[in-house]
Amino acid sequence: MFRLLKTMSFVLLIAVFSLTGAILAQDDHGDEGDDQGHEAPHWSYEGESGPEHWGELSEDYTLCVDGSAQSPIDIGEVIDADLTNITFNYGETALNILNNGHTIQVNVDEGSSITYQGITYNLLQFHFHHPSEHTVNGEATDMEIHFVHQDPNSGNLAVVGVLLVGGADENTAYEAVLSNAPSEETEVMTVDGATLDLNSLLPEHTTYFTYNGSLTTPPCSEIVRWLLLDTEVALTDEQIETFASIFENNARPVQSSEGRDVFHDTSE
Repeated sequence: MFRLLKTMSFVLLIAVFSLTGAILAQDDHGDEGDDQGHEAPHWSYEGESGPEHWGELSEDYTLCVDGSAQSPIDIGEVIDADLTNITFNYGETALNILNNGHTIQVNVDEGSSITYQGITYNLLQFHFHHPSEHTVNGEATDMEIHFVHQDPNSGNLAVVGVLLVGGADENTAYEAVLSNAPSEETEVMTVDGATLDLNSLLPEHTTYFTYNGSLTTPPCSEIVRWLLLDTEVALTDEQIETFASIFENNARPVQSSEGRDVFHDTSE
């Protein structure tokens, strides 16, 4: 019996890693398909392949319509609490940038991570949405950036979201990314001489809203601990326009909270 349980546990662990690997590969490369050459269904943010139809495009996407812990959501009523701080172990990365057809994404070099509730999640990539996917009391901001982290042991994800607004006189931290954003779909390109200080992309204060949710793109897997920082970062209006000229709308509409509690960290 022990041997059977051990074998079943191993098979389940392999399945989790396989699913997560497929998810991350899709996030990195768009609709290329799987290792057997099967083309993944095309999805978009409008029309017959838009968010209201994602669940119809593939059996793998059924959570997009049937899930009970979908993201993004509106941050309305929250429970204030003295929560665990997010420890940012961020360093520098080369500018490994691509347009994957759905967003502008930067794949970060190894070595950056966050520690949250005793678990270290490695930073894999960050990408942008216009307008913001999460709303606060029904209001969206100009953009939102998602820093995608993975627990190498469980395969689960922790995504740090930062709400972005226009109106700054300057923002040099984001300039290298947005000025090099490809206007057409590309493979990963490393920009010569460009280095990003990842800490500079964060706001000064890192208190946050948190809830259990999902990827905001197909297959909408419900494996994400969301950590949405409650302090906005201001970009220039020109930087917002640069992204908007490439992706006019790449935000999934807010989903039902399905009775989930949203906690607000007040510990800082």
